[in-house]
Amino acid sequence: MPQTLEVPERQDETTIRLGHSPDPDDAFMHYAVAKGKVDTRGHRFVELHRDIETLNEWALEGRLEATAVSIHAYAHIHDKYRLLTHGASMGEGYGPMVVAKEELDAKALRDTIIAVPGVMTSAFLELKLAIGDFPYVVVPFDEIPKRVAGGEFGAGLLIHEGQLTFQQLGLKNALDLYQWWAKETDGLPLPLGGNAIRRDLGDAVPTVSRVLRDSILWALDDANRKEALEYALGFGRDLDTGLADEFVGMYVNPRTIDYGEDGRKAVQLLLDMAADAGHIPRSVTVDFVDDGWTPDA
Repeated sequence: MPQTLEVPERQDETTIRLGHSPDPDDAFMHYAVAKGKVDTRGHRFVELHRDIETLNEWALEGRLEATAVSIHAYAHIHDKYRLLTHGASMGEGYGPMVVAKEELDAKALRDTIIAVPGVMTSAFLELKLAIGDFPYVVVPFDEIPKRVAGGEFGAGLLIHEGQLTFQQLGLKNALDLYQWWAKETDGLPLPLGGNAIRRDLGDAVPTVSRVLRDSILWALDDANRKEALEYALGFGRDLDTGLADEFVGMYVNPRTIDYGEDGRKAVQLLLDMAADAGHIPRSVTVDFVDDGWTPDA
């Protein structure tokens, strides 16, 4: 899996260092940019593959021009970044979950050490909103299922493709965070991740936004989907082609092209709830980028 140990220097103002997770959905979305399948409108994109918690931490420092971030993290980087209206990961009928070797209710989970993928992830915030405070240990997200199955932790918070493979390890779904959210919000989609762009790009923001949206649209086109999926499969841990296609379909879909009004509402509501509960420093009004795109554009 491609990795870059250090953040490369920005060569000039046309260079866009683009951070995304080494996961099938992000790889699928950015394939066309990475391989020159779309017009980059005078910009040169340099990809950096990192786990989402690292990208969240980098965003706190404003390291990259454009990056995937957790919606939770956006509350902490609002002064440096705007949120693109595309590239979202939203749960609809599915989402992060807490798994364990046995059935556990909310009370039991509050007394169980839970392996979590990072404290800035949206899943971590949503779990705190759902059950309150709980003991936890931060563990690389791809190690969580096996370490729970091995008995090292009583439960684990799963993101990414672990949501599709946990049963192979004999684990049970103790808490489905999408189901919790749907009851709390009368069925709004569950905000998980988004793409952010640094404010200091100024007039280049709408142009870069359109390039990244074009990449998503290219991959979703029926004529291109197989090619983009084959690339994405290289980022799927323990996924065969069928599961990789299912995972990409879960998180790259029309909602990824544009949040939609209810998606924007859900993002703002999650951050409002977090502020009210004292889980983020202050209330923020989400600043979405308008790049002029419409479904007919």
